[in-house]
Order: sequence, then C-alpha cells, then structure tokens
Amino acid sequence: MLNPIWLNTFVTLVETEHFTQTAERLYMTQPGVSQHVQKLEQACGHQLLKREKKSFSITEQGQQVYQYAKELAEREQHLLAHLSFDDPYGGACSFASSGAVALLLYPKLLSLQEEHPQLSFSLKAAPNQQILNDIKAGVVDQGIVTDIPNKAFYDFHEIGKEELCLVLPSRYSFDESILGINSETANKRTGEINGELELERLGLIDHPDAKQYLLLYIEQSQDNRLSQLDVSKLPTKGFVNQISQILEPVARGLGFTVLPRSAVDSYHSPEHLFVLETPNLVQETLYLVRKKNRELPERYRLLNKMIEELLTS
Repeated sequence: MLNPIWLNTFVTLVETEHFTQTAERLYMTQPGVSQHVQKLEQACGHQLLKREKKSFSITEQGQQVYQYAKELAEREQHLLAHLSFDDPYGGACSFASSGAVALLLYPKLLSLQEEHPQLSFSLKAAPNQQILNDIKAGVVDQGIVTDIPNKAFYDFHEIGKEELCLVLPSRYSFDESILGINSETANKRTGEINGELELERLGLIDHPDAKQYLLLYIEQSQDNRLSQLDVSKLPTKGFVNQISQILEPVARGLGFTVLPRSAVDSYHSPEHLFVLETPNLVQETLYLVRKKNRELPERYRLLNKMIEELLTS
C-alpha cells in the first residue's frame, strides 16, 4: 500500500509546481519534500518527475499516480461525510420474526417503503431460536421473539402480546366431545374412563412452533380437559413450515394445530375452521430484541415505532 503521506506531498507538489511552496504549505523542509517523492518513486518502481535544473515535469506514470491520489482523497472525504450522516428515512433494515408476525408486519413495511422509497427491508420468517442465533451472528439486526434463554447476549424489551388459537376443522364447531374421549375406544373400568382423546385421534398438523404453542396453550387455558393431553405422544399428521399453508390441512379435516390469532384471521376460508374457546385467553409475550450493546442506525426508530404501534394496538 502506498504511503498516504507521500501521496499527499506528491499531490501538493504537482499542484504548486514548486518544491519551496510545497514545503511551506506542508510545514516541511525542501529536502523533506524531495525525500517523500523519492520514496514514492521507489515504492511505485517508476520515475514520477523528470527534473530539469530548478524545474520539473510530470512523467506519464506521475500523472497516473496523481490521479490515483486525488481519487483516493475524494473517496476518503466521501466516506467521512457518509459516516457523519445517518439518514432516518433511507437505508437497509434487516429483521426477523415468526411467520405469523411477518405476515402481520409485511403489508405495513411495504406502506412504509412507499412513503419513504429510500428505505429497504429484509424480512426473514424463522423460529424463535433461529432468530436469536441470527441476531447474535449479525445476520439480521433485530427481531421479535417470545423467549430469550440467554439474556446476557441481547438487549430487549416487551412490545406486546399475541393471542394463540387452537384451530380445528369446522366439523367440530358443534361437537362438544372434541376434548373428551372418543366413544369408539372408551372403556369403563372401576369407574375410570380409559380411552383415546379425540384430539389424539385427530392428530397435530405440526410446524416449527407448534409444540411450543400447544404446551403454552395447555398451561394458560386452564381447561381441565386439555390437561389430559400428552403432547409427547401426540401423533403428527403433517408438517408445514410456510405460515400461509399451515391451515390448509386443518381446513380439509386432516388434523388440528395452534397458531397466533393474526395467522388465523388472515386465512382465506375461515368457514372451514373452528377456533376452540377455553376459560382463559392464551397469550405469549413478544419481545423486540437486538444484539447486546448494538447501536442501530436512526432509520430503525421509524421501523420500531411502526412495529410497536401495530403490536400494542
């Protein structure tokens, strides 16, 4: 790499066309200017000046070095100016969330981009742990999660709650036995009923967060019938990782699942679904999270304001 001090001396010399004036402008001695030029020539491997008694002319190689040094100085000035300017309405924002939250956020992000065309958004839908891993690794700048197992790595705060729904095929909307025992397999022995729960017979339509959601649903709903359900032994009737497709097999009667209310409300054929009602509303807490001590650009203020208004409303 060419020494930037030598380059600056050379540029000044070319522009003043005089060793003495160069020395005065740079607060150097004239021999010091000559020494810088000689070292630069040695580093380049070419003669940059053709000396003629008390004057000089620039060689072809000298012209190229001069242009290079000028461009380098301009790029440095541009960089410094860019570093000191943080546009609150322009630049790229990277973000990750669950598929359900992404489905809710994406139309709002597009509206924000229409209002401020210099903004661009990279939105990634992923499970909770993957979001945290990506934030820690710097793949995304921030995200929304429901649990933070190692709080030492992250800065976060609560931004809202998300309702969870246990969703079944619509044929169960008038069937009170859905949480009871399947009559075909029930047996009475000494006053106890030992049989297959209807939900176990129906089976789970699995997705990346399904079992976590279901465990939380059982815990918070306070429905005694659900407490009989053994999630570890629950048969899986399919797996889907695309949020917009998870409810398709449920609507066709192939199983049940648990999803956030926002995903259920956005389904195109709600008449084919039945959302179970339980004594207690089931909710999970949403956290806005970024890497510990990571200072985000000004544009994230606009993004986060929109997110908090949407999720707290």
